[in-house]
Amino acid sequence: MIDQNIVEKNKILISKLQEGNEKVWRELVNKYSDKLFGYALSLSFDHSIASDIVQQVFISFYEYRFKLKPQYSMESFLYKSVYNKFITDYHKNKSLTRLHEQYYFILEQQLSNSSDEQLSKNIDKMNSLIDKLPDKTKMIFSLKKKHGLTNQEIADYNKISLKTVEAHITKAFKLLRNMVEKIKE
Repeated sequence: MIDQNIVEKNKILISKLQEGNEKVWRELVNKYSDKLFGYALSLSFDHSIASDIVQQVFISFYEYRFKLKPQYSMESFLYKSVYNKFITDYHKNKSLTRLHEQYYFILEQQLSNSSDEQLSKNIDKMNSLIDKLPDKTKMIFSLKKKHGLTNQEIADYNKISLKTVEAHITKAFKLLRNMVEKIKE
């Protein structure tokens, strides 16, 4: 049974959020940020990741505020959003980590099994394969791997989303792996 008082309070709160009332927004953030951070920390065991998750959830919540329904608990919505964000990030990072591990494994094999001359040739080959990547993918991959920029720095520099940067890096790894496999055949 839905408590009508909660529904009425939610209606008023949602209405003020939709009007852009900054005071209500600050109160909401202040009320839930520590609780959500604690929850995110219990999932991730990492302060930085937990902080990022809570920040992203509040940004999404603010963007989603026009679709909120007063009969649903905002607290439940926020907790569920933290959980969903954690799961999404976990799966994304898990697949990116596997790609990075493969990349470093191949590099390690090349380093340990090659003379200086052979290593130099392999580096030249890899650079020529990187040059064959699509322009945008090549540029993002080079910023990441050759210049050591973080995904966020690349996104900010190019004025693109973080997901776009991650997609290009994943695409680069897949294309390079396919090109290397064709050379080996």
